[in-house]
Order: sequence, then C-alpha cells, then structure tokens
Amino acid sequence: MADGVYRVTEVIGVSDESWEAAARSAVETAGKTVRDLRIAEVLRQDVAIENGQIKNYRVRLAISFKYESSD
Repeated sequence: MADGVYRVTEVIGVSDESWEAAARSAVETAGKTVRDLRIAEVLRQDVAIENGQIKNYRVRLAISFKYESSD
C-alpha cells in the first residue's frame, strides 16, 4: 500500500425519504466537486419534526479524500 495523505471533512445530507437517501445525496453532491472520495462515516443521524410528523432525515458524515501527489 502506498503512503498517502487524506483530509477528513464533515457534510450534512438531507432527505424527506430516509437516512440512506440523505447520506447518498451528501456523498453524490460532495463527489461533484471533491475528487477521490474514499470513506464516509456516519457521525450522527437525526430528524426534523414539524406538526408531530417527520419533515426530513438528516445525516452528518465525515468524508475523506486523498490529496493528490506529484508522483
């Protein structure tokens, strides 16, 4: 395995469907601007409630990506 340097940053995905859809949305959106995503770790899940009903699902993810090297 080659050496590497990785950055970890947090993103939040929101969906009115499910936590899985919220996570998928966060990863797909981040992947449009950040190359070489490697890992997404679920840090927290919660729901927003309105009038006693679930309004949306939210997932906070720690995503990591590899810094590009000049090799």
